[in-house]
Amino acid sequence: MKTSTATVVRAEGVHKSFGRTEVLKGIDLSVAAGEVMCLVGPSGSGKSTFLRCINRLETIDAGRLYVRDELIGYEERDGRVHELTDSAVARQRRGIGMVFQRFNLFPHMTALQNVMEAPVQVRKESRAEATERARSLLARVGLADRAHSYPSQLSGGQQQRVAIARALAMRPELMLFDEPTSALDPELVGEVLDVMRGLADDGMTMIVVTHEMGFAREVGDSLVFMDGGVVVESGTPTDVLGSPRHGRTQAFLGKVR
Repeated sequence: MKTSTATVVRAEGVHKSFGRTEVLKGIDLSVAAGEVMCLVGPSGSGKSTFLRCINRLETIDAGRLYVRDELIGYEERDGRVHELTDSAVARQRRGIGMVFQRFNLFPHMTALQNVMEAPVQVRKESRAEATERARSLLARVGLADRAHSYPSQLSGGQQQRVAIARALAMRPELMLFDEPTSALDPELVGEVLDVMRGLADDGMTMIVVTHEMGFAREVGDSLVFMDGGVVVESGTPTDVLGSPRHGRTQAFLGKVR
């Protein structure tokens, strides 16, 4: 366990609906600094929606979400909650990196340009500083020799590693991974998971939606099983994967292991 007592993410009774479909039905959980939390569960259980709510890509309907004790998407004034402006939300997002199933790289930019774009445009870093850091991050994910390659010249695993480097370029204190290996061919999964293992070893706080149970068992500090928009069971990966208490957890794990 690589965690501290400081809480980075705290969810309190989070609800989210799309039309008449309630996707999140009161999520309560917390993630400590340095913790790797793995979210598992069947498709449609609300895992990805919950991640998107953390960095305000989706708005919640009820409850509260905090990152480092800062209320995401809102502020409290005079005993009431007020929605933040788009620019204030953008400021909050700067400390939260997110890696999606699809890589979403700019096709007309090289790997180096993809990584340095946001620091220059959003953080207003000098191009020299951003270039130096982008090269360092590409080296960190094992792609120093592909800095000038375009996405079309990279494998899916390489593109996903560039996407991780791009997220790290904004110097986040929290990384969200939404099934980062699900779009990859099986032989490319390992290279992405190795990069994520390195981040965990460095103490990065991470929430990972994944179906890679081996990764969850090896790297995760905590594991949360979600189904039907609720947290069904949570604990250490060893406990949840080895001795699941709830029938729904047992049935799910029986199909994926």
